[in-house]
Amino acid sequence: MPSNYALLLKGKNEPLVVEEVAFPTAEAHRIVVRTRAVAVNQADFFLQMMGQDLFPWLEFPVVLGFDVAGEVVAVGPDVEGFQLGDHVAGLGGSFGGDLNPRGAFQNYVVLDDNMAATIPDAMSYENIVGLPVTVSTAACGLFMPDYLDLQFPQADPSARKQTGKTILVWGGATGVGCAAIQMGVAAGYEVITTCSPKNYEYVQRLGATAAFDYHSSTISDDLKAAFTGKTCAGALAIAGADPVGCKEAIDACIELVANVPGDKAVALAMRPPDSLPDGIRIKFIFCSDIKDNEVGGHIFNTYLPEALSNGSFVPAPKHEVVGSGLEAIEGALEQLKKGVSAKKLVVSI
Repeated sequence: MPSNYALLLKGKNEPLVVEEVAFPTAEAHRIVVRTRAVAVNQADFFLQMMGQDLFPWLEFPVVLGFDVAGEVVAVGPDVEGFQLGDHVAGLGGSFGGDLNPRGAFQNYVVLDDNMAATIPDAMSYENIVGLPVTVSTAACGLFMPDYLDLQFPQADPSARKQTGKTILVWGGATGVGCAAIQMGVAAGYEVITTCSPKNYEYVQRLGATAAFDYHSSTISDDLKAAFTGKTCAGALAIAGADPVGCKEAIDACIELVANVPGDKAVALAMRPPDSLPDGIRIKFIFCSDIKDNEVGGHIFNTYLPEALSNGSFVPAPKHEVVGSGLEAIEGALEQLKKGVSAKKLVVSI
């Protein structure tokens, strides 16, 4: 059995260290993947910096990491649709004890079978590894019943049932926004989005019918005008960590859904406000929630493999490789802390 090395966090705000850990076992409905690439996310350094202050269930030492891609080396009982040697990308990241065999930052990682997608052999691991977090976050906000509750996306354009409804994706050039635009269109909805003007053409290539500058002083009026004569199916908002930007995004989304015909639901990838206007439903997105219902299996096992193969879903935004080996992950996290725009930082393993 090969050795398994992992990047361990042994305590709050401590440096990450590489140590040998146990080789994981493929239990029921799980696969073991030989890690070939990982992507870093804000949640990774939040976990490192704040530990149990923010995540009470966290147990040290722990293996962090969510986004992982590699090949299947073991298949557990009751697993369907995967075989040894398959190239996959999946969502890791359960942080409860036993050194976390599902943390992405190790040589061999366990994935739930409904949170992993087979990928075309021609696609490099480094160019696709950033998808699991962005796709699962967007899917949670768009398709889960407690959120926007949209109909599911279809990879085959001819199978899509057009709804005649329109959604707003605030932050369309972010990773989550890029995924939300493409899956919203694939689910049969028109998508209107916000982003910087330099990204208008980009988000429209992904499927948005219109894009507006979220820094504009007239953004609320612009959006209400764009939704004139349309039926709103809700809004999904991604606005980063800046408190001012988050408040502006939340306020604009609430104002839109409150004043146009249609559903009054807003899904947020940031903390919801303490008080809400009557009749408005808002909920914070937790991406791994989709593993506990049919959304996860549809997105990762059905929609994404076919959509990647036929080109109806493209990995976005740009992936940038910033290092190689487990030791390079901490440097990638430091780079992410300083601010990154319109790209995912990737480390080859």
